[in-house]
Amino acid sequence: MKRMSALLGTTALVTALATVMTGCGNDNNTGSASPSASGSSGAKASESAGTTAEKKDVKIKIFNFKVEIADKFNQLAEQYEKETGVQVEIETHGGGEDYNALLKAEIASGSEPEIFNSEGFAALEPYYDRATDLSGEAWAKDVVPAAAAPATVNGKLLGMPMNIEGYGIIYNKDLFAQAGITELPKTLTQLKDAVAKLEAAGITPFSTTNEWWSIGHHTINVGLAEQLDPVTFIENTKTGAASFKGNETFEKWINYVDLVFGHSQKDKLTTDYATQVSLFATGKAAMIQQGNWIQGDIDKVAKLNLGMLPIPIDDSGNSHIYTGPASFWIVNSKSKHPEEAKAFLDWLVSSETGKTYLTKEFQFIPALVTIPATSDDIGQLGAAVSEQAKDAGGWHWGRYPDGVIQGWGAAMQEYQGGSIDKDTLFGKFDQAIKDIVG
Repeated sequence: MKRMSALLGTTALVTALATVMTGCGNDNNTGSASPSASGSSGAKASESAGTTAEKKDVKIKIFNFKVEIADKFNQLAEQYEKETGVQVEIETHGGGEDYNALLKAEIASGSEPEIFNSEGFAALEPYYDRATDLSGEAWAKDVVPAAAAPATVNGKLLGMPMNIEGYGIIYNKDLFAQAGITELPKTLTQLKDAVAKLEAAGITPFSTTNEWWSIGHHTINVGLAEQLDPVTFIENTKTGAASFKGNETFEKWINYVDLVFGHSQKDKLTTDYATQVSLFATGKAAMIQQGNWIQGDIDKVAKLNLGMLPIPIDDSGNSHIYTGPASFWIVNSKSKHPEEAKAFLDWLVSSETGKTYLTKEFQFIPALVTIPATSDDIGQLGAAVSEQAKDAGGWHWGRYPDGVIQGWGAAMQEYQGGSIDKDTLFGKFDQAIKDIVG
């Protein structure tokens, strides 16, 4: 695989993401609540050269939503304890689980994890009283500016961006060749033609899922990001000044949705995320709408020849993939050991062990310009995201408060099952906002 000649964060990727994600804005800079500030950053974790540090009577808990890295993250925690003597307990919830609901339940029970995840923007607002100001941390100056935006409030950085991710239509190049597809589809009509060729060759075009979050906020974000002014449209939907029903972009978007739902595996209504990825990884479908985060799961099954297509909703040829920071590591100021939590995050992005895990093991596209990564590190899909980042659209579902996207996901499940029509679907999108925003 061709190696990238420069750090992803310091060259084209940084410039591209800064440009693309400017559209994501930083509305929270004028948030109504003020986040709590923290004191000094505390002692930094030190690395030992081949020795095991003396065990400390300290344990920090991380409430993690990134299921794809769960096993590797546990290994990283063991390595951190060897190097620093601090124990790290990781509890992972994600995939089909409602992470935000489980996090709220965890806090309500009196258990305060030292570190938890938030997508930023509106999703971070309920945690302003817990989110520690990380602006003074040594690594903060190295964050890709646009990647910091969703967690920057009143000039304070309230989280460390986990990574940069992107999603589109991942395709199996060998199955495309088998079906005689010689030109990659750039328009909806061309995608329909590719689907027809795949089916003629006896190949299932799409592997999809019934998971609310995947067919909900990922898919709906395509229609949001393709608005002429995504932020204005979103804010207007909250006040009732704009509607999904009758919106020109969403009237086009639904044609893409119908294509995927109508040409995927037969049991899609009972297919969870893991099964969706497995179907694709085993060559039982040629395409899957997911992101570079599935690279590791695919590699466990087979070494496929993969690419990523932008998602077309019309025949303009102006289609895109969509990029953003997957989530943020939030240091909980109300936990027992916030200073140790900050030390862990510093170690994660400054130690050779941490940086190696982020790139080679987690296969993350780094959100800090100081962390080098090659296409060999981040995989074919990470490289594909990097190559298309300059033309990518942003992630916007986080601009809605918790509960809205869950309502969208439920509506999409109904539509996928054929129990509601298009107009009813759009009406439910509008209603989900009214139910939460008022």
